[in-house]
Amino acid sequence: MKNTGTIALRELTSYTTSPMAYVVGAVFLALTGIFFGYSSATYSSTSVSGYLGPGSLVLLLLGAMLTMRLIAEERKMGTLELLLTAPVRDSEVIIGKFLGSLGLLTALIALTLYYPLLLSIFGDPDWGPISAGYLGLFLLGCAALSIGLFASTLTSNQIVAAVVSGGILFALWFVGQAASFLPKDLGNTVAYFSLSKYYPDFTSGMIDTRGVVYYLSVTVLFLFLGIRSLENSRWN
Repeated sequence: MKNTGTIALRELTSYTTSPMAYVVGAVFLALTGIFFGYSSATYSSTSVSGYLGPGSLVLLLLGAMLTMRLIAEERKMGTLELLLTAPVRDSEVIIGKFLGSLGLLTALIALTLYYPLLLSIFGDPDWGPISAGYLGLFLLGCAALSIGLFASTLTSNQIVAAVVSGGILFALWFVGQAASFLPKDLGNTVAYFSLSKYYPDFTSGMIDTRGVVYYLSVTVLFLFLGIRSLENSRWN
């Protein structure tokens, strides 16, 4: 646990010294602000669901951008070999880097709490659906980061890592829509693997335990695949 915490703190510190993190964060906040402003002007209800919907796609891009450098940069700079020969486990490296990126993502999501606070000043919002929406956004972010981290273990090129993770994320997101063209039973099975299947439930204020289990399962699965990929790099 000590090694994991050290790696997580190192990654989080590296984000704070990187201009890219500030640029990506600024774009994320700007886009979510636009979505919130538009939804507030369009809907009469005091809700943030209007920006949580399109904000999910922005979050997928954010996950790919934040994680593309985590392992790929180490491999390109030649520091991955040093890290792998250090007295740390592959699982500690992957989980530590995941927690570091999750810390930054959590901070960015926390900054958007300004929107519901603004609603509370000018209205009387229902905090139940807002809390459920933010839980769904956080769980989706965890899944996106784990997928992006796995993609980063596959290459030394950050751009390639971002494209691969973005491809996986958007394929998993839109597979639900593609499932509608399949036979009903097969389509229902395929739709189960879609990242977008349970997210609307959260944004509408309903916390479905199946959705929580699904997003956590995706996160654990891709962290495991990342660990296995890093182990393969160690022996090759």
